Amino acid sequence: MTTNTPYRAIFCDLLTDSTIDILPLRDVTVDDYIGKAGSLTGTIPVPDADTAARVRRIEEGRTSVYLQRGHDLWWGGIIWTSTLHSDDQGILTLEIQAATFESYARRRCIRADRSFSGDQLDIARALWADLQAAPGGDIGVSPGTETSGQQRAVAYRDGDETVYQEAIEALAAVDNGFEQRISVYRDPATGARVRRLQLGSPAIRIGTTDLVLDRPGSILAYSFPHDATRGGTTARTRGASVNDNQAAESRPQCSTEQVAGDLLAAGYPRIDLTSDHTDVTDKNTLNSLARAELAAARGAVVIPEITIRLDHLVPPALLGRTARLRITDEWFAEGLDARYRIIGVKVSPAQRGRPDTADLYLEEV
Repeated sequence: MTTNTPYRAIFCDLLTDSTIDILPLRDVTVDDYIGKAGSLTGTIPVPDADTAARVRRIEEGRTSVYLQRGHDLWWGGIIWTSTLHSDDQGILTLEIQAATFESYARRRCIRADRSFSGDQLDIARALWADLQAAPGGDIGVSPGTETSGQQRAVAYRDGDETVYQEAIEALAAVDNGFEQRISVYRDPATGARVRRLQLGSPAIRIGTTDLVLDRPGSILAYSFPHDATRGGTTARTRGASVNDNQAAESRPQCSTEQVAGDLLAAGYPRIDLTSDHTDVTDKNTLNSLARAELAAARGAVVIPEITIRLDHLVPPALLGRTARLRITDEWFAEGLDARYRIIGVKVSPAQRGRPDTADLYLEEV
């Protein structure tokens, strides 16, 4: 990150969110996704003893970092690892690696008997409230008020060491499930930083108007990968064994095979998908998981990717927004005009003459 970059790296205490320092961050790579943790890597230069004293205040697992572009927060997460480097000329740098705030739930375990029932989004919020209720566990993630209309019931036992994030992901993965992420932004009234649990059923969608992207225009490059190795036309899931007879062979509970009959009728070959869910014993849940997995991977999996130039017209809240792509070139000679939902973002700050860009990962709507 050069001195004229529009980005600032703000380092804060994880629990209190009080600012520790604002430090230069070079060679930055940052990404964010719906449904999984994003990451940040970068290097802090340490040119002198005074800077070293400031950088030493960064503590892995205790320090958060925000990437601010202009007046907007584009990314926030927890620093989990750092590496101090000294080259053959004695130049010091500290390389940091961070992950979005969802990663905290992957490092916490349910350590009491717990049961929840009701709207599935209320259960997801209850799990976050439970992990933040323990002393030292409150990282300031605030709940929303979204509803889904889907009723669920789940239970967890003390001693199983169920990871909170895995519990939330299992709850979300069923048919008619939901998506989740933690968004960061500044409160428009107070300017305070906000970490908010964002939920959407069946999908997170934001914005009321399409983000229009053109090539030629703001789209610098694109790719449309089609991957039949990740897709299928049938799906079956396996769960835990439900055999109570120790004298008999133990076999896992299995779902009913789910079949994409319309694809088979259209001439697609039969390709089987399978997955294991060793903590699930209920067949209805396994059937729901199989339906969801087949719906997400029918035929060939396509996740288009475009690279755009970042300018003042591109908002910071991109995940869940609908983008309208208009492309005219040799392949799309008659012009492509299609709508996609943004499900992943990778930002590359401008440096060494390279423009400020973002890679957007899309799914068709």
